[in-house]
Amino acid sequence: MAATQPPARTLLPGVKYVIAVASGKGGVGKSTTAVNLALALAARGAAVGILDADVYGPSLPRMLDIHYQPDAMEEAGNKRILPVEVLGVKAISMGFFMPEATPMVWRGPMVGMAVEQLLRDVEWGTLDYLVVDLPPGTGDAQLTLTQRVPLTGVVIVSTPQDVALADVRKGINMFRKVDVPVLGIIENMSYHLCPNCGHRSDIFSHGGARREAEAAGLHFLGEVPLDQSIREHADSGKPIVITDPQSPQAVQYLEIARLVAERVEAMAATESPFPSIVVE
Repeated sequence: MAATQPPARTLLPGVKYVIAVASGKGGVGKSTTAVNLALALAARGAAVGILDADVYGPSLPRMLDIHYQPDAMEEAGNKRILPVEVLGVKAISMGFFMPEATPMVWRGPMVGMAVEQLLRDVEWGTLDYLVVDLPPGTGDAQLTLTQRVPLTGVVIVSTPQDVALADVRKGINMFRKVDVPVLGIIENMSYHLCPNCGHRSDIFSHGGARREAEAAGLHFLGEVPLDQSIREHADSGKPIVITDPQSPQAVQYLEIARLVAERVEAMAATESPFPSIVVE
C-alpha cells in the first residue's frame, strides 16, 4: 500500500486560502472584481493579499494608486520582497516594477515562472486569503499558472451576453481539467440604472451568467450593475468598496465576498484530513 499526500503548499506556507479570479475573455471587469473582492474580504475582518498575475496587462497599480516599487528585506542571506500594504490589504504586481507603458513580450511558461517567483520571493506573512487576478482567457499562460499556483478555487467573472458566456464555458472546462474547483460565477455589467430617472436598461442582456451557472451545476455569486461610479473609483485608485461602502454596488461586492467565504469554508470542512489509501 502507498499513501498519496496532497501537494505541499511550500510556496505560500502562511496563506490559508488562495482564490483566483478569472474570465474567459478580457474587458468583462475581472480586475475590478478582484480588487473589490479582496477589499470586501478584508472588510469582513480577514487578512487579505492580492496578487496581480495579469503580467501582460497589470491593473493593480492604477486601481490601488500605487506608483512605486515595493521595499525589500534580507533574511538568512536571501532577499525577500515586501508587499505594498494599502487600504488594509497586501498587494504585489509586476506593474510595480516597470513603467505603465512598457509591454511584456513573454511566452506562457515565462509568465508562470515570473508569478511563481513573486509567490516564492514575496514575504506574504500570514493571510486568510490571497486573491489572484489571473490573465483573461484559457491559453498557455492560464494553464501554466493554475498548475504552479496552489489554488483553493476560482471565481469566474462574465458579462451577460452570449459571446462572453461562450468563453465562460471554456474557462469552466479548463479549470475542471486541472482539478481547480469553481467557486461560482459573477455577472458583471448585469444591467444599468439611469442615475437621473432610474430607468433600467439591460445593455448587455441580463441573467445569462446565472443561467450558465445553473446549467453547469455551479453557484451563482451575484450580479454587479454597470455603473459609472465603479469605473471612476477604479480609475482614480479608490475602489468603491472603500470610498462608498453603503452604495448598492459596494453592498453587492460585500455580499459576493460573504458567499465566496462561505463556499471556501464549506469546501474546507468536507476535505478529509487523512491521506487517501491506494492499494497497489
